[in-house]
Amino acid sequence: MALADPAKIRNISVVGHRGAGKTSLVEALLFTAGLKNRLGSVADGSTTMDHDEDEIKRQMTISAGLAHVDWAGQKINIVDTPGEASFINETLGTLSVVEGVVMAVNAVTKVEVQTERIWKRAAEMGVSRVVAVNMMDRERANFGEAMDALKARFGDEVVALGLPIGEEVNFKGVVDLLKMKAYMYSGTAKPTEQAVPDDMKDTAQEAREKLVDRVAEVDDALLEKYLEGGELTSEEVTEALRTAVESGMVTPVVPTAATKNIGVDRLLDAVLTVPSPAARGERKAYGGLSGADAEIDLQPVVSGPPVLFVFKTIYDQFSGRVNLVRIFSGKISTDTQLLNSRTNEKERTGNILLMTGKETKPLEEAGAGDIVALAKLKDTGTGDTLSDQSRPAHLPRYEFPPPAISFAITPKTRGDEEKISNGLRRLGEEDPAMELRFDSETKEMVISGTSQVHVEVILDKLKRRFGVEVDLHPPQVPYRETIRRKANAQGRHKKQTGGRGQFGDCWIEIEPLPRGEGYQFEDAIFGGSIPRNFIPAVEKGVVEAMEHGIVAGYPVVDVKVRLYDGSYHTVDSSELAFKLAGALAWNKAMAGANPVLLEPVVNVEVMAPEENMGDIMGDLSGRRGRPQGSETMGEMHVIRAQVPLAEMLTYAPQLRSMTAGRGSFTMEFDHYEEVPAHLADKIIADAKARKAGE
Repeated sequence: MALADPAKIRNISVVGHRGAGKTSLVEALLFTAGLKNRLGSVADGSTTMDHDEDEIKRQMTISAGLAHVDWAGQKINIVDTPGEASFINETLGTLSVVEGVVMAVNAVTKVEVQTERIWKRAAEMGVSRVVAVNMMDRERANFGEAMDALKARFGDEVVALGLPIGEEVNFKGVVDLLKMKAYMYSGTAKPTEQAVPDDMKDTAQEAREKLVDRVAEVDDALLEKYLEGGELTSEEVTEALRTAVESGMVTPVVPTAATKNIGVDRLLDAVLTVPSPAARGERKAYGGLSGADAEIDLQPVVSGPPVLFVFKTIYDQFSGRVNLVRIFSGKISTDTQLLNSRTNEKERTGNILLMTGKETKPLEEAGAGDIVALAKLKDTGTGDTLSDQSRPAHLPRYEFPPPAISFAITPKTRGDEEKISNGLRRLGEEDPAMELRFDSETKEMVISGTSQVHVEVILDKLKRRFGVEVDLHPPQVPYRETIRRKANAQGRHKKQTGGRGQFGDCWIEIEPLPRGEGYQFEDAIFGGSIPRNFIPAVEKGVVEAMEHGIVAGYPVVDVKVRLYDGSYHTVDSSELAFKLAGALAWNKAMAGANPVLLEPVVNVEVMAPEENMGDIMGDLSGRRGRPQGSETMGEMHVIRAQVPLAEMLTYAPQLRSMTAGRGSFTMEFDHYEEVPAHLADKIIADAKARKAGE
């Protein structure tokens, strides 16, 4: 296959809210362009893009996938993306490697949460937008209402490029407002071109004038000709439309019914208004390895040193690790030597693949502007930049938001811990939105993700690919213990076994420190009552005893320990004896120092629409939260509060429910404070029950 000309490439992500028919739309694009001989169905799992078992079972896209079609002499690379909120980071992460998005909008439910979120992000990144008002054949589908909703939400840049002929079950054609022709559809046969129906001529003419009014504004000469009453040719309007779409001044809208293949060819024509990599021009990168800050321009030309960006890593049972890459500059062949700017390690491109769903086709070379797959790279993953060794470069990585929900996991079968850890680390390379850590304090393996659905999908993959299963539990809260007053105690360890005995004797004083001060040890021994070489052993005994407090077995913090007296035996004293004496002294002193339980308090920042602020404030108050202020950030409001961590373990699904998926939050540890007495009793009882069951 010949190297694709950057001027004849279009890179698009198909995006939108879950249920807008994105996968069916991609299926119809592939069929219309001649890449498939039949339309697959999401319902029976026969689509090209949703081929993963989890996607088929849940009937939704979980992972971004790659396809391509040829249309009107142009190569269109298509990235099918998830619309479910749990996997929306997959979608947002693709926007840096495309010049345009096809926004699927459900003709029945209109503009939904993820539509707004993705639209805003695309606009911020300068990514052009084309809208497919899909599912026009459904009951209560209404193109006019969908256009009104789009305009109300996104402004006058939204302009119809086509009008539906019939609606709901009678949707059977599209009027192309550029060509002023009607296209009628019957089954999966190619559409027939006809004159605009008589009963739609006035409506179509009015809609065309709105389109021309808008696109003429991008060219002064064209606008002057139009205002003077001159007739603009179809070619002039088309060229002006391309300029308007590239600049973001116009977002064309096409009515479609993907499952009946109606309007899909009109949508493909609309995709060609998205700028090519050559038209979009240079991209900014940074010279050198990661961390360097010298800015460089990457030109979309096949000559010069190659620069590639990895935007998705997947694992294939036959090919192993496969990286989806966008080539921003230069070209690669099957044996090109590249440098990974993150690892500073060399990589050889090896197999270059053209992917359509799970189907692959080998390529000899690929060049600037194209999106391809590279198989079996050694140590390259999502977010990495590969470049020529003569000119190292790196592009900014997509920063995944902090996980919103965490679970402790335990193996269903003893001995599977290592297999589980290795499997999850492999899955983490494929899904950077997942985090895995071992909590050394609670001795739990903790998995974190964007939602419970996200975590469940990961664990389904773990079971299927690696043959291991786990149980999910809420993670333990890392409580602490401390004291409220001073106390003194003696620790005396004496044991006689017939031979050499054991003897250690010490007196300590403990007192509380300000919150957050941790632990201090003072050696106040004078006159040699305890030999110098045994004093570290006393401290070691105290420190080890502090790891398990007497209230509920949690570590003790914010205490000063003063060792001030003791005695020893010239023969029977040893480091072990004084270590045990130190532990005994600590436990006695803590019992008399009014010990209490502490809980971690986190700083929480919630971002949500204004209309949800009352519910959110009330909910945070019910979680023992203390407001710390609020502010407006664009169309969203931010509430800051301090909340006990124990109250935030189930917050993610609740916030999602309150805000219909629009809200998000972050939290970070701030300090520890005393647990209210009525709650402490239950925590202590639970801790003792857990210990008894071990």
